[in-house]
Amino acid sequence: MLGCIWQYVYTSFLRYWLKWLIRQATGTCELQRICSGYNPGATRTSKAEYSLQSSKNKVLRGALGASKDDLEKCVDQIMKEKNIKPEKDPQFRGRLHICLLQITGYSSLFSSVEDLRKEVFSSECPQHEAMLLKLWGLLMPSVELESRITKQWGDIGFQGDDPKTDFRGMGLLGLTNLLFFSETYPEEARQVLSHANHPKLGYSYAIVGINLTEMAFSLLRSGALKPHFYNSVQSAPELRDFHLLYCYLAYEFDRFWVAEEPESIMLFNQYRERFHSIVKTRLQDPAVSLTLAPH
Repeated sequence: MLGCIWQYVYTSFLRYWLKWLIRQATGTCELQRICSGYNPGATRTSKAEYSLQSSKNKVLRGALGASKDDLEKCVDQIMKEKNIKPEKDPQFRGRLHICLLQITGYSSLFSSVEDLRKEVFSSECPQHEAMLLKLWGLLMPSVELESRITKQWGDIGFQGDDPKTDFRGMGLLGLTNLLFFSETYPEEARQVLSHANHPKLGYSYAIVGINLTEMAFSLLRSGALKPHFYNSVQSAPELRDFHLLYCYLAYEFDRFWVAEEPESIMLFNQYRERFHSIVKTRLQDPAVSLTLAPH
């Protein structure tokens, strides 16, 4: 209770006056101090984001919802509002612009990922079918698929004769991630598949992959992935960056599973949550960058 009261008092009254006093002493506003006092990455961008969110100035708060094309104009407006002279702080414009690209880009990325998740896999769509067949070809290059509806799909971890039913929860996002991993890291993807087909430690490769897509999506939605993207993408993060994050999860979960040697696939949910906790802990590191680095 006392913590909530203090937070209210600080954000509503004390923070404004503290900022004013520091500006009088240093001659710089809070955004200037953030952009010059921290290296590019999560710490700088997160602090800039909080500063903009907490501002009583509509121009500053409005920058958080600006489109990518309007960001340069937003930076100029902020500099005007804060009376920041380019000749006195020549690097401020570029630094703040990158912060805004990352902040607004994260929101745009979530919208793009959500749209892909909502897109239903359709066997009537040639593009969807081509993606599915390409996934088989990349994972099983030496084995010909007998037919579109076949038990062979179980060899790469689908539950039934027709994989389309497995994409219901994550839509086309689940298939896109599986395919991206196989296209971008073919050797690693086939290595993970071989582990998944182990007679004792095996698991359903595709089903687990779709489950990890849900994990990545929930982390993105909660904002937990901001430190990762703010550190690893010095611009607006795009769909490819999300797919690369999935590749990291798919590869690292397999390493975790093999190292743990679960007694049964029935314990999957338990181990999945443990892995989820590990990832969330890593994301609390200000310097975090979850990049696949094959061992």
